[in-house]
Amino acid sequence: MKTAKKIFTRAHILWFLLLNFGLVLLAAGVHFFKSPNHFAMGGTSGISIIAATLLPHMDVGTFMFIINGLLILLGLVFLGRAVISATLYSSVALSFYVWVLERIAPMERPFTDDTMLELVYAVILPAAGSALIFNIGASSGGTDILAMILSKHTSLEIGKALLVSDFCIALFAGGLYGVRTGMYCVLGLLAKAFVVDGVIEGINVRKLVTIVSMKQEEINEFIIHRLHRGATVYEAHGAFSGHGEQVITTVLNRREAVALRNYIRKADPGAFITIVNSSETIGKGFRAI
Repeated sequence: MKTAKKIFTRAHILWFLLLNFGLVLLAAGVHFFKSPNHFAMGGTSGISIIAATLLPHMDVGTFMFIINGLLILLGLVFLGRAVISATLYSSVALSFYVWVLERIAPMERPFTDDTMLELVYAVILPAAGSALIFNIGASSGGTDILAMILSKHTSLEIGKALLVSDFCIALFAGGLYGVRTGMYCVLGLLAKAFVVDGVIEGINVRKLVTIVSMKQEEINEFIIHRLHRGATVYEAHGAFSGHGEQVITTVLNRREAVALRNYIRKADPGAFITIVNSSETIGKGFRAI
């Protein structure tokens, strides 16, 4: 009973829901936009799209089951059960979601004739899904397993090796579907890296607020009791005024930063405030170490 309670905590349930939401976004991008347009932009989905074209009696979801299954077996052999178990669920679930979408909403052709618009969604949906998954410390499986194997047993630079393999898949797609499609695949492959980083940064961004004010006690009260955040107060020396000053620093989310700024505007119009973005904040109240 105690073990079950530890597993089914609010944090674990939220983690599981976010993982599956990310996997559904990935599956939707593959099924609705990548597959109908033959956007084979690397990874197991890219290989599966090509394989489904060469062997049309099987669909993309089925090929993803097969390829991910082979990668899982390789992972069990070269990495062991403890390591591979973390990506086992993601690999199976992603293949399953694609397979389900193919059954309930088959795509005979793309939604539109605007290939660039289709490419935008083929990049944004999987990139957003990947960003959510990476941000919670999970993996979508697939070629990530291959990366872990190479990292453990070779001295290859994994990022470069996977990028090269993805480019090879995109170039193969160009040979199979035409130069135009191949160029879109390469463009999508490059764009995905930037979008994933941008989404992760957007999710994690916090506001580092620095305040110089004569109403230090009132502002501290507001931060601690109204925003339920911590703050650091330290003594500083004003170079221009020559006076000692008390400086408050705190880290807040966007909504809290706006609330604090509005409060200070009324409480001390003469306060000096700087607000800068922090791409990642680690510690109590934010992300765990």
